Amino acid sequence: MKLTVLGATGGIGQEIVRQALGAGHQVKAVVRDPARLTVTGAGLEVFRADLTDPGSLRPAVAGRDAVLSGLGARSRKDAGVAARLTRTVLGAMEAEQVRRLLVVSASPVGPGAENDTLVDRTMRRLISSILKDVYADLREMEDELADSATDWTVVRPPRLQNKPLTGSYRTAVGGFPPKGRFIARADVAHAMLAMIDDPGTVKQGVGVAY
Repeated sequence: MKLTVLGATGGIGQEIVRQALGAGHQVKAVVRDPARLTVTGAGLEVFRADLTDPGSLRPAVAGRDAVLSGLGARSRKDAGVAARLTRTVLGAMEAEQVRRLLVVSASPVGPGAENDTLVDRTMRRLISSILKDVYADLREMEDELADSATDWTVVRPPRLQNKPLTGSYRTAVGGFPPKGRFIARADVAHAMLAMIDDPGTVKQGVGVAY
């Protein structure tokens, strides 16, 4: 497949690029600073673009089978970036008539797991309170997707870890896996790539966790 990866220098973005290349896909990695992209390989094209300008993104998404985005706030001071940049991406995709889009959100934005424990509910409320600006940004981003013409999927992981790919994780379409507290960035990337051709995830939020 021909894939475009946004946020390609981030933790999840670089994993998407690495795994997609390993699977034989053609990858266009969209970056602001090419020097920060450490992944190399046959089939990789590095595309430098202004992520605030839909016009500059159009060549990056034109003719692609899917766009995968790891864009988002890295801290509370970056709150607002996910919704703002997603609007740019949607503008570019709709102009080029590219439909498939997968983005990273966060588990507190979606519904909790059925039969969650008291500990899980308490931690969820605590984290949501501490990072309320970040999650408000992600909710706005998800609203933008819901109003768009794209075939979107929102992937909602819990706390992220820098660990190797396991391929052993649980997903819940429209919900969240019970007691799912952690997941590696590499496994989030793996899940996103696996969902590209899964029609059951289109226009859905998908919880993913161990």
